[in-house]
Amino acid sequence: MKITVVGAGAVGATCADNIARKELADELVLLDIKEGIAEGKTLDMYQTASLLGFDTKLIGSTNDYTKTANSDVVVITSGLPRKPGMTREELIGVNAGIVKSVVENILKYSKNPIIVIISNPMDTMTYLTNSIAGLDKQRIIGMGGTLDSARFKCYLAKAMDVSINDISGTVIGGHGDTTMIPLKRLATYNGVPVSQFLDAETLDKVVADTMVGGATLTGLLGTSAWYAPGAAGAALVEAIVRDEKKIMACCVPLDGEYNQKDICLGVPVILGKNGWEKIIDYKLTEEEQATFNKSADAVRNMNAVLETLSL
Repeated sequence: MKITVVGAGAVGATCADNIARKELADELVLLDIKEGIAEGKTLDMYQTASLLGFDTKLIGSTNDYTKTANSDVVVITSGLPRKPGMTREELIGVNAGIVKSVVENILKYSKNPIIVIISNPMDTMTYLTNSIAGLDKQRIIGMGGTLDSARFKCYLAKAMDVSINDISGTVIGGHGDTTMIPLKRLATYNGVPVSQFLDAETLDKVVADTMVGGATLTGLLGTSAWYAPGAAGAALVEAIVRDEKKIMACCVPLDGEYNQKDICLGVPVILGKNGWEKIIDYKLTEEEQATFNKSADAVRNMNAVLETLSL
């Protein structure tokens, strides 16, 4: 098993570190455009191997895609964060060019990889990748819902003061602070609806906190978060390479599911060795479906920017 992570920034390196520690691959490649960064971080990781007890072969590369040849799974984290004064269209324009170049270079040397997208804006970058890669749609997966669901469970556990591992919760829709949909109706504590433990006001605050989870961390850290995004990417990869058949919320191409077409959005899917294998229908209420449709409209507006670009 060979896994490549493109982008050796904080998220990419954390994702790679988690993959190495879990020994998900025989060979793990970390690639970055900046000279020496990937080589340095993989060397640093390998120096933890005897301390942590893993034996994954680690390769760092400065933009040499030949080293990614025959990758089974590729995680793409490349892209710029939104800078002060930068419009949404400008961010999409810059990152779309980066992601397109990465996908094209990966496919020169790996013919049929599963591609996991972490780059932002994630829903639009997943849509772009699906449109240009020429792969089976089930081999294109956006990570966003996996991270958002983890944040939902975090805030539920904190509100209830219970073990986070007894909490089940799912976030669907777009990967944005106005487009994600934490499904509070379906959230449970060891199988019991959380609404039996939290009043409506507290539960609504959990939902609100989840939706601005990323912005909250940016405000505290002065930069985007990396531990949870990196771990979410690695968890998604683990479900694929271990063929776990685990249900996770992921951004995938929709073709009538959840009443949407020609869009990539977060929905619950079964993950296995072939990518996402099946979309699970959670049978949304009318109100939830209306919110999902609104989320889809917002993501479509983002996707429309792609048509204005010369890619």
